[in-house]
Amino acid sequence: MSKKALQYLDAVLTFIEDWSLFLSVSLALVVAMANIILRKTSPISLYWSDEVVRKVIFFTTFIGCSAAIRNRSLIRIDALPQLFPAIKKPLTYLHHLGVIIFGSLIIRLGWQLMVRVQKDSFARTATLQIPEWYFYAVLPVVGVMMILRTLMVMVQERRPAGTKPKEN
Repeated sequence: MSKKALQYLDAVLTFIEDWSLFLSVSLALVVAMANIILRKTSPISLYWSDEVVRKVIFFTTFIGCSAAIRNRSLIRIDALPQLFPAIKKPLTYLHHLGVIIFGSLIIRLGWQLMVRVQKDSFARTATLQIPEWYFYAVLPVVGVMMILRTLMVMVQERRPAGTKPKEN
């Protein structure tokens, strides 16, 4: 894959991650603040605000996984490579392999869960009555994003800084 294609893919994924996180967290903040203000200043309470916040936490947790890979801040074992620098590279590849396997599982199991919940006409959120499968559809998408991000990081780590990829 060319450097230009990687940059474009990175820009697209970054746009999706950043804006979806920004918009969803902003929505949760506005809804939660409105509920608090209404509850303290009037007898009105937004009974559905807790559900919105819970769904936003679910969404941001998974989208945040892809963003964490981009920022190289996903959880990993870093004490061993500091003690034994020779095993840093093999542990890094083991980490990448684990993320790819995890992303593959999320794709497969998330898809199966989404299809199963989609067939259940009663699977709706408690207060807003939104079909639950919309939320489970995030899982396979995030699995793909995690795998793409991991492969991009692996390509970046293989190229020394400032070098161009080999042209075919």
